[in-house]
Amino acid sequence: MISLASPWALLLFPLPLLVMRLLPPVRALGNALVVPGTVSRRLAGDETGRSLLRLWAVPTLLWVSLVVGLAGPRVVVPSLAAPVSGREIVLAIDLSGSMVTPDFELNGAKAPRVDVVKEVASSFVRGRKGDRLALVLFGSDAYFATPQTYDVEAVASAIEEAVIGISGRATGISGALGLALRRLDETEARSKVVILLSDGVNNSGAVRPRDAAQLAAELGVRVHTIALGPDDYAEGTRVQQGGVDTQTLRAIARISGGESFRVKTTEDLRRVAEEIDRLETDARDGPAAEHYRDLWVWPGLLAFVLALVLLLDRRRVA
Repeated sequence: MISLASPWALLLFPLPLLVMRLLPPVRALGNALVVPGTVSRRLAGDETGRSLLRLWAVPTLLWVSLVVGLAGPRVVVPSLAAPVSGREIVLAIDLSGSMVTPDFELNGAKAPRVDVVKEVASSFVRGRKGDRLALVLFGSDAYFATPQTYDVEAVASAIEEAVIGISGRATGISGALGLALRRLDETEARSKVVILLSDGVNNSGAVRPRDAAQLAAELGVRVHTIALGPDDYAEGTRVQQGGVDTQTLRAIARISGGESFRVKTTEDLRRVAEEIDRLETDARDGPAAEHYRDLWVWPGLLAFVLALVLLLDRRRVA
């Protein structure tokens, strides 16, 4: 069904008649004899039908075409409903100094942890169509690299462009979790999730990670934690610089009702991404968006052709 984007424009239809009625008649200048248009055209040899067409039909149709085009005729185009999940997900990714440790493999070669996380996390995000995602990057401090958005490509690009050290080189797990919770508390989503990835020990901020996890539980936010790195402080062995505190990360997940994962290799991280994808699957169709196909171009094109006809006709008569 055709509708109008600006129906008020139809009020312009009587404008030429109002102008003709309200403006004073043109007064002759000098001693020239003013001859009515019909007489002058008869003297010039014009046919009456042709002159009437030029006088009324073409200009009238031109004006009607312009007004109709200005009113913006359009039709609704059916579109498939976009998938939505009603779920908010915040990815909190550790960018502390230890993430440059080259103890993972990527494409058959040794690679820093951050490069592996970028590849797997960006791929995971691109598969989350229907979720509203946000990205928190943290080191000593935490900040939102992207706000909540359905634009998964924008979040994936922000992950790929992340730089070590931009937020400090310490590990502020509590600060990252607190920042994510504060933003999630402002939404009315029925499912709120934080995916927290860290390769170190919380050594920045005054709040304990377990207290932040308790707050997450009170707010109804599940926190899935990923402990990244081959060395683990919980195993009781001597750990070199870059060990991960899996015990604390497990406690965060347990207290908040989420799942905890241990990652020692690139393949482990890929499997974890697939597992979280299965845990957080609840896609459904949302309301279909209304899209319009504009039709103003056709009356506009007709007006252009009629104006061209009048111009050529005037040049011929002249």
